Amino acid sequence: MEYVFHIGVIAGIYVILAQSLNLIVGYTGQAALGHAGFSCLGAYASALLSLQVGVSPWISTVAGACFGGVAGVLVSYPSIRLKGDYLALATFGAAMIVYSVAKNWVSVTRGPMGLPGIPPYAIFGTKIESPGAYFIVVASAAAVTILAMYRIARSPFGRVLRAIRDDEIATLALGKNVAVYKITVFAVGGAFAGIAGALYAHYVGFIEPTNFSVMESITILLMVVFGGMGTLTGPIIGALILVAFPELLRFLDIPGSIAGPFRQGLYGLLLIVLMMRRPQGLLGVYRLR
Repeated sequence: MEYVFHIGVIAGIYVILAQSLNLIVGYTGQAALGHAGFSCLGAYASALLSLQVGVSPWISTVAGACFGGVAGVLVSYPSIRLKGDYLALATFGAAMIVYSVAKNWVSVTRGPMGLPGIPPYAIFGTKIESPGAYFIVVASAAAVTILAMYRIARSPFGRVLRAIRDDEIATLALGKNVAVYKITVFAVGGAFAGIAGALYAHYVGFIEPTNFSVMESITILLMVVFGGMGTLTGPIIGALILVAFPELLRFLDIPGSIAGPFRQGLYGLLLIVLMMRRPQGLLGVYRLR
């Protein structure tokens, strides 16, 4: 049962990441490819504050969200005029910068050696260490994220985001400050990604740069695309399936030497078939042009 809760915790963290990226990619139509950089900043900020300053993990998680939000502003401000592949490359480069800093700033981040001993969350002095107890924390955070995205999507602000996605020039003609909306969306998405990174850091108790590599950004984007961009339930379904499906393959009676490549191959085949038959995702109504 602990294993099931562990998978639930990881899936919940990815739900937060996928929902926050969906706000940028699905609702606003911005081709972002560096979401793991925001979660990396949130994780390291929260871990370092707890380890070196002695700040409560709850407070350091808020700080991690702030770091992620500020990073979203810093990334989006110089690249708001970019579109499509160019914006994807800009956000990809930003994620690479964050990854390189985490890997090479050894005096602060310990580089490839990672940060061990990150303290867990605690309530009234009782540490939340078991996967079952931590699942409640992550599920609550995921529920708050989903509710926040629901309110944003149904608000006048969300309608402007969809207008930017569908026709940016027409939105400008209506007098909307598109640049401000884009920067705000990146800030909100980065903040929630920072929370997800902090949740991961305090759950595992150890982080190192490869936890937030470029492949992690691609995985989060795949979850959004797989479930369906521009919907509330799409990223949830995508995150749950793409976390649980590889784990289910572990129970197949396959020799260990080929189990890993087989899982990856089957996983890739599933994505290829879906993109050929339904490129907007399982529940999606929009796809990047």
